[in-house]
Amino acid sequence: MSIQTVIMAAGKGTRMHSDLPKVLHPILGKPMLWYSIQAVREVQDALPAVVIGHQAEAVRQAVDGLARFVVQEKQDGTAHAVLQTRTVLENQADIILVTSADMPLISGETLQTLAETQRTHSGPMSLLVAEAQDARGFGRILRDENGMVQAIVEETDATQEQRAIRLLNVGVYAFDAAWLWENLPRVPVSPKGEYYITSLIDMAVSAGQQVQPVVLSDLDEIIGVNTRVHLAEATAAMQRRINRRWMLSGVTMISPQDTWIEPQVTLGQDTILWPNTHLKGRTTVGQGCEIGPNTIVQDTVIGNRCKIVASVLESAVLEDDVDIGPFGHLRKGAHLAQGVHMGNFGEVKNSYLGPGSKMGHFSYLGDATLGPNVNVGAGTITCNYDGERKHPTTIGANAFIGSDTMLVAPVIIGDNARTGAGAVVTRNVPENSLAVGVPARVIRKFENRGK
Repeated sequence: MSIQTVIMAAGKGTRMHSDLPKVLHPILGKPMLWYSIQAVREVQDALPAVVIGHQAEAVRQAVDGLARFVVQEKQDGTAHAVLQTRTVLENQADIILVTSADMPLISGETLQTLAETQRTHSGPMSLLVAEAQDARGFGRILRDENGMVQAIVEETDATQEQRAIRLLNVGVYAFDAAWLWENLPRVPVSPKGEYYITSLIDMAVSAGQQVQPVVLSDLDEIIGVNTRVHLAEATAAMQRRINRRWMLSGVTMISPQDTWIEPQVTLGQDTILWPNTHLKGRTTVGQGCEIGPNTIVQDTVIGNRCKIVASVLESAVLEDDVDIGPFGHLRKGAHLAQGVHMGNFGEVKNSYLGPGSKMGHFSYLGDATLGPNVNVGAGTITCNYDGERKHPTTIGANAFIGSDTMLVAPVIIGDNARTGAGAVVTRNVPENSLAVGVPARVIRKFENRGK
């Protein structure tokens, strides 16, 4: 059984009141369309066909490389949208799945169930349905005595009695491919001048063929996004789904509703996440860590047994047993080796702190390389920018940098060297030396001090 999928993503989304195409509005850091594509990739190996229209180029760029694109120049309805993919998909599959990018919570497992249902029954199509008290504007399903779908009545056309029906058309379909391509061109135009995919149900039933419903058990999956209210609802549901998966995998969340984990984040077991923790992008967290509260981590690799409190980490690397905060800030290129301690109100950018080094509070290290077991006193600053270029600072093993030291780059502090409190270092300090003053000068040499 071969499967191909159509994702409809051509609409403008007028009710979003936005210049951004509806399908690009983000849910936990990813556009809605991205979630539909990921679900489809659980069912088929080939890239899905995405029908684009409104701001087509922006949509294409947002998920470039993840899909094949077909442009619907004029939005003439759902059947018309699927028909645009015929030249791409005809004779490429036995079953065609059709879903919508504004249904971001439809799961790959659900699509697999729908496809398998279509494979095993004799009719030309199957569709997802849900039984819910809140109709959410969906059409109502009319069934025969055998439970087969007979018709869909749109809410705007339904009688009062039909509106009381709780079985809803979700708008996700599986078709016998040959039947679909034969019948799509025959879909009649609606009174509104558009061609609707639901007309295929009437065509199948009129020909004496069965339409099989597949009932959804998880009602979160039927959340479609047409307004910002729906977007918030879908975001909360995705948050619950992602958080539940990680908790079942061994991650503790003190307050799951206040913990935000984007879909490409990975977490090790026995990690604890405190409230208001945001893990974003391709962040990776090891085992036995403690993160938060009030922490934002973006595209960062965190080793095992790290502790991060009330801090912001961006594109950084932390090896095992690192602790940061509160109120630390790691910027792009920060690399903290095993056992590094970074106190409160510290900032590191494009710098390497060697194993066991300690960075006191209220300090800034930029474009710096520190050896192992360096002690950086409170208020230390690397003066790495001269107004035109950035310059490096190198600090050797076991060095001790006194509080409020200004390291005017480029500068090298040798192994086992020390600077006095308030020193302004404009020249290299040899190993085993003490430099003090403004500007700093060496006033003492030590016999190889070691650590």
